[in-house]
Amino acid sequence: MFNKLVAATTVALAATCVSAQTFTACDPTKKTCPNDKAVGAKIVDVDFTQGANSFFTVAEGTTLTYDKTLGAVFTINKETDAPTITSSEYIFFGQVDVTVRAANGVGIVTSFVLQSDDLDEIDWEWLGGDKTQVQTNYFSKGCTTVYDRGGFSPVTNPQDQFDTYTIKWTPTVLQWIINGAVVRELQAANANGCDGFPQTPMQIKLGTWVGGSSTAAPGTVQWAGGLTNFAQAPFVGYYQSIKIQDYMGGQGATEASEYQYGDHSGTWQSIKIIGGSGNDTSSSSTETSTAASSTKTSSSKSGSSATASSSVATTMTTATASGSASFSNATSTGSGSSSSSTATRSSSGASTSSTTAPSAAGKVALSLSNIALMGAAVFFGSFML
Repeated sequence: MFNKLVAATTVALAATCVSAQTFTACDPTKKTCPNDKAVGAKIVDVDFTQGANSFFTVAEGTTLTYDKTLGAVFTINKETDAPTITSSEYIFFGQVDVTVRAANGVGIVTSFVLQSDDLDEIDWEWLGGDKTQVQTNYFSKGCTTVYDRGGFSPVTNPQDQFDTYTIKWTPTVLQWIINGAVVRELQAANANGCDGFPQTPMQIKLGTWVGGSSTAAPGTVQWAGGLTNFAQAPFVGYYQSIKIQDYMGGQGATEASEYQYGDHSGTWQSIKIIGGSGNDTSSSSTETSTAASSTKTSSSKSGSSATASSSVATTMTTATASGSASFSNATSTGSGSSSSSTATRSSSGASTSSTTAPSAAGKVALSLSNIALMGAAVFFGSFML
């Protein structure tokens, strides 16, 4: 605990640098932006052991390989490496299950992030030198004036075995789940102001990056565990599979092709579901699905084009969602690709609640360490916009 407090003090020095890194291609709370293409009623179920998938856009400078057992291979060989993929479509509340084995190495960060155009954000992050826990965080509209949102959940050797990590997100509650067990929960009713509840359509971003870079802010290096020794490279993380379900606003919509910000408020109530039931249906979506491929035609984004086509052209396995996609009908099942030995490990003993006040010492450590955690999430996000 003492070491964490010392690290957090160093982290505080980097706060202004962290804030300056926060950006988005188009912030709909400040101006009119293109609509966001929706995942909609289909369920996206990607098995990376089968190779690349066209649902994801590969970031510039990213080179991935694929292993028939381990999945997508994210490799870091030098300080400037930050292999990253970003979903081509957005969810408006939903559930995302990722089976991942984090990268080893002091200063190496593995990240699973949901992020919206107006900088709402939900995070899982693993530090390569930390064998005992995973970090969780959330942000509202990119607010960095307070740093009391981060959390830590015990997990054993996340760099040496696969586990399934889930984000389950509805208009009223946000849950972080490991192998089916809820380890953290945030109630929307208890999230206000800068600690506001993430609530606008989000992309899914997966990647690894170097927090222990020689050019990183001192606070970020401290948070990441120290400077990375590249004599020990390569540092490799594995994403085995991902399953994505879009709740389409969580109010019973049965279809959506796009999400549109109706005003500049950034509230979930202002989001219009285009092509969905009970909302603007002026644009349409047609989808043909088989066991191994999906072809989709949808109306283009309004305004200038803001999506990049994937440099990897392979198929996406999809399944049609039955019935309403309302959040109340969704269950946390994981991807099913985690090994049986990890799926039975209990995380219930580490359950934490965002509504429960931590002890004084814990709160100080948690609040200060969030300054670096924000830097981590933002740094990772900057590679994906």
